[in-house]
Amino acid sequence: MAITKLNETEREAALAQLPLWSYDADADAICRNVKFADFAEAFGFMARVAIYAEKADHHPEWFNVYNRVEIKLTTHDAGGVSQRDIDLAKQIDSCR
Repeated sequence: MAITKLNETEREAALAQLPLWSYDADADAICRNVKFADFAEAFGFMARVAIYAEKADHHPEWFNVYNRVEIKLTTHDAGGVSQRDIDLAKQIDSCR
């Protein structure tokens, strides 16, 4: 079954349930920046997210420097934000 991109109304409704996430129109992605006490805490968070992402076969674009993790979710096959991104964002929020 093909993964479909959420339309604007669907995306906005989904983001209303994810207050820590924002929409990046240029990348057609949802984004979240997370700050931790130190590198070990940030890395532990990334390891927990990696387990969820691997099980879902849906992997974030992310960037880590010391205690900060920047996360971007988009579904390349769908050409933008899909329900897979929303589901993974919810899982990521549960890792914090």
